[in-house]
Amino acid sequence: MALLKCTLLADGSSDVVLLPILEWTIRQHVGEIAVQCEWADLRRIPSQPRGLAARIVKAVELYPCNMLFVHRDAEGQDPERRFEEISVAVHIAADQGFNLPHVCVVPVRMQEAWLLLDSSAIRNAADNPNGKAQLNLPLPRRIEALPDPKEVLYQSLKAASGLSGRRLKRFRPEQRAHSVPRYMTDFCVLRQLPAFIRMEEDIRSVVEKLNEDA
Repeated sequence: MALLKCTLLADGSSDVVLLPILEWTIRQHVGEIAVQCEWADLRRIPSQPRGLAARIVKAVELYPCNMLFVHRDAEGQDPERRFEEISVAVHIAADQGFNLPHVCVVPVRMQEAWLLLDSSAIRNAADNPNGKAQLNLPLPRRIEALPDPKEVLYQSLKAASGLSGRRLKRFRPEQRAHSVPRYMTDFCVLRQLPAFIRMEEDIRSVVEKLNEDA
């Protein structure tokens, strides 16, 4: 296999920030094989697929790949419920012709939690890389217990910007958040999080199977 093509089917457009993380993780296990990851943007197709199984089928139809990532935030619930939900949808999709390996991407809260481990990346995304303001980022062991990691990330970006008054009011943390992974050159720090560990193990298993079948 010269090229491993992967497609990300995510909850929403903001979850495109997962792509650099997924691509980096895959590269840790594929050796010299080239990797290409795409987000399955289903927003503009005339007839929206209803239900996760239908979205899976449409995603691989429009974005052909060797491996499908299916993202669902656990949102504080038992992550196993999301894994089961994805598993059921995959089995339904299989009856409609889906036959690719898949990997579940299930952050315990939201994917923004995975962006709270690199203060330098947050400062760069806020366009103030040399800022000294305290960001008050949570300890890694507390990340997956945060009730609202998105809000914590937004507040950290605001603090990192060093702005105040009207300039701070014009600052858009929801836009800057998309840039955070771009400045994270090494995602090893995520290996402190159980949800990421599980995902990486699943990626490793799928890559090994693809190599056996090649």
